[in-house]
Amino acid sequence: MDADVLIAGGGPVGLYLAAALLQEGVSVRVFEQRQQRNRHTRAIGIHPPALEALAAVRVASAMVQEGVRIRSGMAVSRGKTVGTMAFDDVSRDFPFVLALPQYRTEQFLEERVLALDPGAIVRGAKVTGVSDDAGTVTVAVDAGAGATGPGRSATGALLVLADGARSRLRDALGVPMVRKTYPDHYLMGDFDDGTDYGDKAVLFLEPDGIVESFPLPGGVRRWVVRLCAPAGPAAGCGDLAELVHRRTGIRPDPATNSMLSAFNVQSGIAQRTVAGRTVLLGDAAHEISPIGGQGMNLGWLGARDLVPVACAALAGEDPGTQLRHFEQSRRRAAVLARRQAEINMMLGRPLPGPLLRMRTAGVAAAAAIPAVNQWAARRFTMN
Repeated sequence: MDADVLIAGGGPVGLYLAAALLQEGVSVRVFEQRQQRNRHTRAIGIHPPALEALAAVRVASAMVQEGVRIRSGMAVSRGKTVGTMAFDDVSRDFPFVLALPQYRTEQFLEERVLALDPGAIVRGAKVTGVSDDAGTVTVAVDAGAGATGPGRSATGALLVLADGARSRLRDALGVPMVRKTYPDHYLMGDFDDGTDYGDKAVLFLEPDGIVESFPLPGGVRRWVVRLCAPAGPAAGCGDLAELVHRRTGIRPDPATNSMLSAFNVQSGIAQRTVAGRTVLLGDAAHEISPIGGQGMNLGWLGARDLVPVACAALAGEDPGTQLRHFEQSRRRAAVLARRQAEINMMLGRPLPGPLLRMRTAGVAAAAAIPAVNQWAARRFTMN
C-alpha cells in the first residue's frame, strides 16, 4: 500500500487530489473508511473556479452535461422580485454555478481516479495513526472487515488529511481548531419542482427568515429554510413543506421528498494546515457554513494548489518554503470564505418589518447598479 502520496479520506476533495496527482505521474493511495458512497449529502453547488480545476482532471464536461447550470439568481420578498443577478460575466468557460448532488460528483471523480490507477482507492480502510521521521511518513491502517486484513501500514513521502471536519488524525497531530458557533439553524429538503423558476436560484427574504431554493437534475428543487431554533428530531418533510408555504406561498409536495436534513452552523479554521510531512485539506483544514456552498469548492482549490508543491517535493526540492506559502494562502482563502458565509447568514436572519424593508431596499438598490451587481456575482461565485 506504499505510494508517493497517501490520502486519508475518499470524499470529493481526496478524490480530486488523487486524480490530479496521478495525472502528474505521482502514485497515490486513498484510504476511505466507507464501503459505499453516501447518497445523503448536502453539497450541490460547484462554482466556476472549481469547475476550471475539475476540467483539468477531465471530469467537468461530463458533470456539466448532467448537472443544472444556474445562470442567474433572484431575490424575492413578499411575492415581489426585488433584485436579479446574472453570472454571464463571472467566467469565460463556466458562466454559471453547477448544481449536482455530491454523490454524483464523487462518482465522476472516482471513475477518473480508477481509470488512471485501478488500485489507487482502498475502501473499508481507516487511517488510525501517523509516524513522521522527517523523511517519510508512515500510517497505520485498520482495514476492517472489508479489506484483506487488519493491522497494515503504508509509507509515503507526504500524507494528506482529507477526512472531514471531525478529523481524528488532525487532533492526534495536535493541530488546534479555532471554532465559532452561530445562532443559525436550517431545515433542508429536496422535492419535485412544482415552480416556474426553471434553472434559477431564488432567495426569499421574508420576515421570519430566509428561504433558499435551488434547482437540481431530474426536475428536483432543493428548499432550505432558516430556523430560529434547532429542528427537533420529529421534524419531517411535511413540516418543511409547511414552512416553505407559510413564508413563500409555494407548497412543495411532501410525497415527493427525496432528502431531508437539519443542521446547525459552526465554523472552524485549523491553526496549522502543515504538520511535518502531513497536509490538511478540505473540511479537515477549514469548516465553513454550508450557506453559500463554499466548503467543497474551497477544498478543491486547496488541492489544486497543493499539486505543484507535492510534485516539487517528490522531485527532490525542499518543500518547506512552498508549503509555508501554501499554508498562508489557503488560510487567507478560508478566512475570506468564512466572512462571506457570515454575510450570507446575516442577510437571511429574521427582522422586524421596518428593518426588513430597509434591508430589502438595500438589496434592490445594489442589484440595480451594474458594477455592484457584477461585483456581488463574482463574490457569490468565489471569483
